[in-house]
Amino acid sequence: MSSETSTQSPDRKPRVAVVFGGRSSEHAISVVTAGAVLRAIDRTKYEVLPIGITTDGRWVLTADDPDRMAIAGRELPAVEDLAESADGGVLLPVTPASREVVYTEPGAVPKALGEVDVVFPVLHGPYGEDGTLQGLLELAGIPYVGAGVLASAVGQDKEYMKRVFLSFGLPVGPYEVIRPREWQADPAAAREKIVDFAGEHGWPLFVKPARAGSSMGITKVDDVSGLDEAIAEAQRHDPKILVESLLRGREIECGVLEFEDGPRASVPAEIPPVSAHDFYDFEAKYIDSASGIVPAPLSEDETRRVQELAVEAFEAASCEGLVRADFFLTEDGEFVINEINTMPGFTPISMYPRMWQETGVEYPELVDRLVQAALRRPTGLR
Repeated sequence: MSSETSTQSPDRKPRVAVVFGGRSSEHAISVVTAGAVLRAIDRTKYEVLPIGITTDGRWVLTADDPDRMAIAGRELPAVEDLAESADGGVLLPVTPASREVVYTEPGAVPKALGEVDVVFPVLHGPYGEDGTLQGLLELAGIPYVGAGVLASAVGQDKEYMKRVFLSFGLPVGPYEVIRPREWQADPAAAREKIVDFAGEHGWPLFVKPARAGSSMGITKVDDVSGLDEAIAEAQRHDPKILVESLLRGREIECGVLEFEDGPRASVPAEIPPVSAHDFYDFEAKYIDSASGIVPAPLSEDETRRVQELAVEAFEAASCEGLVRADFFLTEDGEFVINEINTMPGFTPISMYPRMWQETGVEYPELVDRLVQAALRRPTGLR
C-alpha cells in the first residue's frame, strides 16, 4: 500500500478531473458520457476540471458545457470542438510528490491549475479504459474512479477476460482468437481456422475486435461469403480479432457498484431484439436509442443467479468501482457471461445508470459514490 496521503487542503472542496475523449474509436461516446457526468456531479461538494484528450492524443482544457457534448441528430461530438485552445496542452504530475496539473501554451509561461484529488476517467476502449491511463495515474499517485491496471486490461481484452472467467469457473460461450501474427504469417490458414470453428459450432458467427467496445467493428456473419468483409471490418479497430458462436437466448445485463461494505449488484435489465438491426450494434445503442427493459422480466431465482454471477465476475477480474456485466440467458435456462465493461457508458440512455436508478441509486448519487470510493482507495499496491 502506498504511504502517500492526499495533499488536499481542509478548506477547499476535492477537485475532480473528468478526463474524456481519447484516441479510440469510442471517442464520441466518451464525450457524451463526460457530458452526463459533468451535468450530474455535485458542484457544491466538488470542484470540477474537465480535461479532454483529442483523437491524436493531445490533452486539452475544454469547455464545461454538457449541452455541447450530446449527440445532435446523427452528429457525434468531439473533444477538438470543445478545446479552449488549438495549441494549449494539459500536463499531469509525473511524481506522487505533487498532484498539481499544469497548462502550457507555446511561447507562454506554464500556468498551474491547482492540485487534482481524484480523476474520473470516462474513456472507453484502448488508450484509456484498458489500463494505460490507469498506469499513468498510479505513477502520478492520483486516485481515480474505476478498475485498476490489471482489471482494466483484462476487461478490455475479450480473449483474456474469457480466460480469467473460465479459470474461476464462470460460464463462457465458445470462441476463437486470431492473433495479428497468425494473420500476417498465413491469412489462408487463419481464415480456415474460423471456417473450422463454424463447422464445429455452426453459422452464424460474430466477428469482432478483441479490444474494442460500444459494438464497434462487430459483424454478424451468416455464411462463409461474408467472412472476409467481417474480418477486415474488425481489423480496422484491432489487429487481434475474436470469433464467437451465436448463443440463442435473451440478452441480460447487470450492474455492479462498489459500496463501503463491498460490491453489490443492481436489478438486471434485458436488451430486447431490435427489429431495425441485426443485433444490438452501435447504431442501435447510441443513434436509434434502443431501450432496454428495466428491470428484466426474470424469476426471483434467475434474478438472484445473474446478480451472483455479476459480482463473481467483478471479483474474478479484481475490479474496483463499477462494472456492467453482460450475459445470455440461453434457451436451456443457463446464464453465460459474454463480457464485462469496466467503464460502461453513462449516456442518458445507458443501461448501467438506468439499472441503478431502478435499484434505488439515482444518477447524482451514483456519480458521488464512485468518486467517494476512489477517494477512500489508496494508490499503489492494494
